[in-house]
Amino acid sequence: MMEEKDVNIKQKIQQNLLEWFAKNKRDLPWRKTKDGYKIWVSEIMLQQTRVDTVIEYYNRFIDRFPTVKELAQAEEQEVLKYWQGLGYYSRARNLYKGAKMVWEKYGGILPDNMEQIKKIPGIGPYTAGAILSIAYNLPYPAVDGNVLRVFSRILDIKEDIAQPGTVRYIQDKVKEYIPSGYASEFTESLMELGALICTPISPLCLVCPLYHQCAARQKGIQEKLPIKSKKVKPKRMHMVFCVIRSEEKILLIKNASNGLVGGMWGFMGKEGHPSQDDQTLKLMLDDLNIPVQHVQKLGTVRHIFTHMDWDMHLYMCEALYQGHIGQEHEWVGKEEIENYPLPKVYQKIWEKIEW
Repeated sequence: MMEEKDVNIKQKIQQNLLEWFAKNKRDLPWRKTKDGYKIWVSEIMLQQTRVDTVIEYYNRFIDRFPTVKELAQAEEQEVLKYWQGLGYYSRARNLYKGAKMVWEKYGGILPDNMEQIKKIPGIGPYTAGAILSIAYNLPYPAVDGNVLRVFSRILDIKEDIAQPGTVRYIQDKVKEYIPSGYASEFTESLMELGALICTPISPLCLVCPLYHQCAARQKGIQEKLPIKSKKVKPKRMHMVFCVIRSEEKILLIKNASNGLVGGMWGFMGKEGHPSQDDQTLKLMLDDLNIPVQHVQKLGTVRHIFTHMDWDMHLYMCEALYQGHIGQEHEWVGKEEIENYPLPKVYQKIWEKIEW
């Protein structure tokens, strides 16, 4: 049971944070609505992506798919096209699957029940908490990296925030601190504080609304928290890609739906070994079964995913003829590429092509 001193500190944190947020919150498009669908879209887009980057994508996406119905009834390729450039395309595919489920099972209305909402593809504990608290003003914690950092400092938590047990502990603490009737504002205020004030490096403690309540600041250890074990360095991989050309057309290949860039279009590629590009190219071309000539190197580019670092060696081949090679392959001209969802890793290859 909380002592009176702790209760007073909690109330001060709640009051100061809400007052600060009311005066200092950024003008963001998803803050102009309490529509669960639009909050959902924004939260999925904001995963692994900066706010400034998301704004343009969010506005364009919502203009095209303003409700669950429009998204659920769209073609997956169009959805991926509107997501193009944001990366982490499994987010878009799950959002699309989730929209279909919400439309078919819940009549287009996101459920306000934790157990139901967590069954929707792509909605985990954080996203569920964010939607339920921000859109429906329900007292559920939404604990992301910003909130983990803020609460680690406020409460002087020295456990590793990369550990599930620490995350659960902070989730429980956040729930304790949500003021009755103000879940929506409190959730957003914590996120905002972490983004603008309680930053990972050089936090702006002197202008922080929780200056007097932060245990880490009082001890002078705010920059030492949170404690987080280091991420594994992305695996460096030697990748070989072949661009196949015929009569001013380039062959695009659709990736399997469950892959890294699943459902997106791109170029034939395969992991290989340095100094063995010829063998890797031969294996790829044998599988494709298209006769080619005039193999030449286009150059090299690099692309870093979360867990992989691709050292990409690019080649171009001239096909002797186009022919019909299946539904997952299409010959595309320079002006037609805009019709295909092409992730950044393949855009880098496209930019190397000399027409």
